[in-house]
Amino acid sequence: MTEPARRVRMSASDRRESILAAATEVFAEVGYLRGKTSTVARRVGVSEPVVFQNFGTKAALFAAVVDRAADHVCHLLDRTTASAVPVAVLLETMLDPGHLDQVHSAGSVGAIFADAAAVTDEPEIEAAARRSTQRFARSLTDLLDRGRAGGELRPDLDVEAAAWWLLSLVASQKFRRRTAAEPAAVEAKLAAGTLGFLLAPPGRKDAREPA
Repeated sequence: MTEPARRVRMSASDRRESILAAATEVFAEVGYLRGKTSTVARRVGVSEPVVFQNFGTKAALFAAVVDRAADHVCHLLDRTTASAVPVAVLLETMLDPGHLDQVHSAGSVGAIFADAAAVTDEPEIEAAARRSTQRFARSLTDLLDRGRAGGELRPDLDVEAAAWWLLSLVASQKFRRRTAAEPAAVEAKLAAGTLGFLLAPPGRKDAREPA
């Protein structure tokens, strides 16, 4: 007679990671206020007290989710910066109206950051939102710096200010969608205007070549 398979006990770090993964899904789908720790526990297959044993409070859990999501996004940005993909192509993709819609849609990682930025009465979440935005700005600054050094972007570009400008454009897309009379046209014009400002003038000599 075959013995039943033993259930492998999850390590503390693996359990914590599984809770964070489930919480990321829940909060991305329904937001911080509507997201329940009991739902997170069910998805992991543990009792709700286990969630609190690992994170203490719902706010601390959400803050950890924000930090984890920022780790993922910044890792992708840093890998992109180290790649040979043209910065101009990456910016065009980033500013594409369809891409911005996906960033803000329910279930996406962008929804987590937008939700965190809207929380004003939970110090842990506010701190996580600041940390993540500052990290995005640093990674984006590095990407823009590569574009400027490579001659793709205008040589007088303040890359740090441009990074914060781009982050602001991304963050405010939902506002434009809700208030503009023709949001699709506004998004297209903003994307074109932003790229027109950031990119080096056609025919400009590569910044890496000697004068």
